[in-house]
Amino acid sequence: MPDVFSSVHVSRSPHLWRRLLGFLGPGFLISVGYMDPGNWATDLAAGSRYGYTLLFVIMLSNLMAILLQSLAIKLGVATEQDLAQACRSNTSKPVAIGLWVIAEIAIAACDLAEVIGSAIALQLLFHIPLMIGVLITSLDVLIILLLEHRGFRYLEALVIVLIGTIAALFGVEIILSRPEFAPILHSLFVPSRSLLTNPEMLYIGIGILGATVMPHNLYLHSSIVQTRNYPRTPEGKREAIRFANWDSAAALTMALFVNAAILIVAAAVFHRSGHTEVAEIEDAYRLLSPLLGVGGASAIFAIALLASGQNSTITGTLAGQVVMEGFLHIRLPQWQRRLITRLLAIIPTVIVVAIYGEHGTARLLILSQVVLSMQLSFAVFPLVAFTSNRRMMGQFVNTRWMKYLAWLVAIVIAGLNAWLLVQIFRGQ
Repeated sequence: MPDVFSSVHVSRSPHLWRRLLGFLGPGFLISVGYMDPGNWATDLAAGSRYGYTLLFVIMLSNLMAILLQSLAIKLGVATEQDLAQACRSNTSKPVAIGLWVIAEIAIAACDLAEVIGSAIALQLLFHIPLMIGVLITSLDVLIILLLEHRGFRYLEALVIVLIGTIAALFGVEIILSRPEFAPILHSLFVPSRSLLTNPEMLYIGIGILGATVMPHNLYLHSSIVQTRNYPRTPEGKREAIRFANWDSAAALTMALFVNAAILIVAAAVFHRSGHTEVAEIEDAYRLLSPLLGVGGASAIFAIALLASGQNSTITGTLAGQVVMEGFLHIRLPQWQRRLITRLLAIIPTVIVVAIYGEHGTARLLILSQVVLSMQLSFAVFPLVAFTSNRRMMGQFVNTRWMKYLAWLVAIVIAGLNAWLLVQIFRGQ
C-alpha cells in the first residue's frame, strides 16, 4: 500500500524495548484472522463434542501460522514487495491473473463470513434483523478511511483495543465456566490417539486447521510490515524482520488464547452438561446463561463476537486493497478501493439473506470455509517458493532446515484441506 509505505516512525534509541515498540502493530492486525467468526463454529463444535481433546490441534495450527507469517514478514522486508506484487513480478501473466482471481474470491469468502458474524451478533444483542445488520457492518469502510487518514497507527490501535476486549471477555467466560485446568494443559501439549482413530474427530480437527491459517493474512502481512520507517539496509532489514517476528509471535499467542478459550468454554459448559451437539453460534448464545446461571454470560459472548466480526472485516478490507493493487498494479482513490472490496463481500451476503433468510447464512458460512480451504495452497506454495529463492531474497533466503520445514507444512496443509474438501463434497 504505497499511501502508508514507510509512514510509521520507529525509534533509533539504543534501548531495545524502544525500538521494538515501533514495530508492534502489524502482527495484531494479522492475528484477527486467527480468531474471527469463521473459527468460532469449529471451536464450539470441538469443545461441545469432545471436551478439551482438540486443544492440541489449536496449538499445532498456531505454530504453523507463526511459521507462515514469519515467511510473509521476511518476503515483505527483504524484497520490499508484498506477496501479490511478488506473484505478479515472478510468474507469467496468465498465472498471475489466475492467482489474482483466486485470491479475490477467497478474500470475498472470508470477508463474507465476518460480515455474517457481525450481523448475527447485532441480532443477538439488539434484535436487529439480519439484513439490516449486514448493511450496518458494511459501514466499517468509513472507519478505515477515517483512521487511516489520521495515520496507520490509529487503525492498529483500534484493532488492538478490540482484540483486548475479546480476550478480556473470554477471560471472564473462563472464570464463570470453572474449567478443569489439568486436562487443559495435558490436551494442549499431548495429542490424543482418538484423533487418528475417530473419523469425526479428525474431521473437526482438520476443520480447525483449515479455519485457522487464512490466505489473506499472508498477502496482508507481507504488505503492512513495510509501513515501518526502518533503514532499508541489510542491517536495518535484519532488525526489522526480528522485531516484526516478535510482534507476530506475541499477537498470535493472543489469538491462541482466544481460540483455546472458545473451545474451553464450550467444553466446560456444554460438553460437561451433556449438550454435545452445540455448533451454532445462536445455540451457544441461547444456552450459556441458563447453564452457567449467570444472566450476563450470553451477552458477554455476543459482545465478543461483535468485536471479532468488526475487527475481521477491517483487516479483510485492507487485504482486498493489497491484493488488488499488487496483482493489477492499479491506482484508485482510497474510497473506491474500499468500496469495491466491501461490495465483493456484501453483495452475495445480501442476496443469500434476502432469498433464504437466516437459514441460508449457515450454508453460506460453510461455503466460505470451503472456498478458503481451496485457495490456501495458492498463497502458501508461492510464499514458500519465493522465500526459498536466493535470487529474490539474497542473504535473507530460507536456510536449508527452514526451507524443508516450510515445504512440509505447505504439503501437510494442502493434503489435509484436500481431504476435508473430499469429505464435504461426499456429504460426511
